[in-house]
Amino acid sequence: MLIHGLQKMTLLDYPENVACTVFFGGCDLRCPYCHNFELVDGTAEPIMDDEEFFSFLKKRVGLLDGVAITGGEPLLRKDLPEFIRKIKELGFKVKLDTNGNHPDELKALLDKGLVDYVAMDIKNSLPKYAVTIGLPDFDTSNIERSIKIIMDSSVSYEFRTTVVKELHDDSSFEAIGKMIRGASHYYLQAFVSRETVPNKNLSSPDPEEMDRYLKIAQKYVPGAQLRGM
Repeated sequence: MLIHGLQKMTLLDYPENVACTVFFGGCDLRCPYCHNFELVDGTAEPIMDDEEFFSFLKKRVGLLDGVAITGGEPLLRKDLPEFIRKIKELGFKVKLDTNGNHPDELKALLDKGLVDYVAMDIKNSLPKYAVTIGLPDFDTSNIERSIKIIMDSSVSYEFRTTVVKELHDDSSFEAIGKMIRGASHYYLQAFVSRETVPNKNLSSPDPEEMDRYLKIAQKYVPGAQLRGM
C-alpha cells in the first residue's frame, strides 16, 4: 500500500488529539480549487509503503493519540479497512477525511468500529455540486446517503465547506444548512489559492461574506463556526 504524504505530528487535523496525518493519492472528484491536486492527478510520487509507515507508527506509541487519514480520497483504497485495523491494534484512534461519494465503504468502516471521527466535505448545494467538483452530470445521491449515515451513527464527526467566491453564495448555505440540519459540527473555511490549485482564477471570499454565510448556516446548525479565520 503506497502512501503519498506523511505529516509526522499535527495539533490541527484531529480535534482534541495529537496525531499524524497520512495522505493517499487518487480521487474521483476534480474540484477546481483543490489544495492537494498533485495527489489527484498523480503527479505526486509515493514517499513510502505501509511497512515503512507502521515502522514509524510503532515508534510513536505513547506519543501520538491518533492517525488522520486523508487524500485524495482514502475510501478508493480497497485495502483501507485492513490498514486501519493495524493502526487500531497499536492503540491509536483514527480520523477519516472523505468526499462523501462512497457511502457503502464508509458505512462498512463505521459498522466495524474502525473509525473514531469522520470529516466529510460538503462541496456546495446539490444543484451546484457538479460545477463545484468539476464533474458534469454528477449524481449527488451518494452525498445525501453519506450525510445520513454519518448523522445516524454514534461516531464523532464534522461537516465542512471550503468557500470559494466564484462558486458559493447565500443560497448555497441555505441549502447546505437544510441538508445537515441539527449536525453536531459544521465548519466554513475560506479558500486560499496556492500554486497547485488547478484554477488560478478562483478567489477567497471577503470576511464580510464569510460572516454572512456563517449566520445563514447557524439557522440550521447553531454551533457552526468559521475555521482558519
